[in-house]
Amino acid sequence: MATILAFAGSNSSNSVNFKLVKYTATLVDPHQVQLLNMANFPFPMYSMDYEKEKGFSNSLIELKNDIQKAEGLIISVNEHNGNPSAYFKNLIDWLSRLERGFLKGKKVLLMSASPGQRGGVGALAVVSAIFGRFGAEVFGEFSLPRFNENFKEGEGITDSTLAEAHSKALNDFLSQI
Repeated sequence: MATILAFAGSNSSNSVNFKLVKYTATLVDPHQVQLLNMANFPFPMYSMDYEKEKGFSNSLIELKNDIQKAEGLIISVNEHNGNPSAYFKNLIDWLSRLERGFLKGKKVLLMSASPGQRGGVGALAVVSAIFGRFGAEVFGEFSLPRFNENFKEGEGITDSTLAEAHSKALNDFLSQI
């Protein structure tokens, strides 16, 4: 049984991406899933001056250690203006300063969700390209557009075509764990 770390790239208390990650985690069997709510992980904006003065926070070190202990990662990224959110980009900046290869050998299911019709595909593409630089292998991608229409709490993805695409991406990922 593998350990999988699951989180959203959003620090919003009402993140649709966290809802998607939380739902996806319920479908992972028989593996153990550690679910993180990034709203509980406030990180200052990265700067070299801040790093020199204060170093790395304990929560950042613990997150990096959790990432490295896990056999796989389930991450759903949010999108702001066609790119990953400043929060998620900042998180990547901090983690890569702590250890450049913080994703080395990690198998990843990468997802995105949004209330809009594009489903965060811009952020998904950017993050998929960036993750390779840090050693990750993305084995599944999924985008959930029109989240409020296509997802119901307690039910999951309500559109059958999208549910099938989600299941395929998850199974592609799990087959590599």
